[in-house]
Amino acid sequence: MKKILFLSVAVMMMASCGFTKNSTSSNASQTTNTTATAATNALSAGQGAGNALLQLYNQYKADGNRYDYKNMQNALNTVTLLANCEGLKTNYKDKTYLKDFGKGLIASSLGLVTQNNVATVTNSLVDMVKNSETVHTATTQAQNTASTAAGYANTAAQYAGALSTLLSAFGK
Repeated sequence: MKKILFLSVAVMMMASCGFTKNSTSSNASQTTNTTATAATNALSAGQGAGNALLQLYNQYKADGNRYDYKNMQNALNTVTLLANCEGLKTNYKDKTYLKDFGKGLIASSLGLVTQNNVATVTNSLVDMVKNSETVHTATTQAQNTASTAAGYANTAAQYAGALSTLLSAFGK
């Protein structure tokens, strides 16, 4: 059962992190397609991150305002969140990417992330991932479906402080 769960999460993460290539004969058309693809990727990544963040927050509240990194579902949601935030590592200065990522966060977090707090949430996520090799490692492991429960738990433990701070900031 755990292997099926891991494979399902890995497939979901690969789908949410996948990038598409558009090839056209016109440079202008290629630029437009690349821009559209980048916007779609940012929106999709934001949606995946928003959903994972919502799941983490719901469990945080259920656990008495505490992030339990030893909880396997939290570990899986943490890895999913990090995988969807990987694009922030290279695009954290790109206002268009951040705007599209933020739209995805708002759309999928069911009111947890709003227009009023989207910049703060995005900045927190950027701070968590921009200097971290763990994000890439977690994503790569998940995509290779070679991750173990211990690997997920280790990743969740590394981000426990940052996630606790972020989740407590919602204050709902």
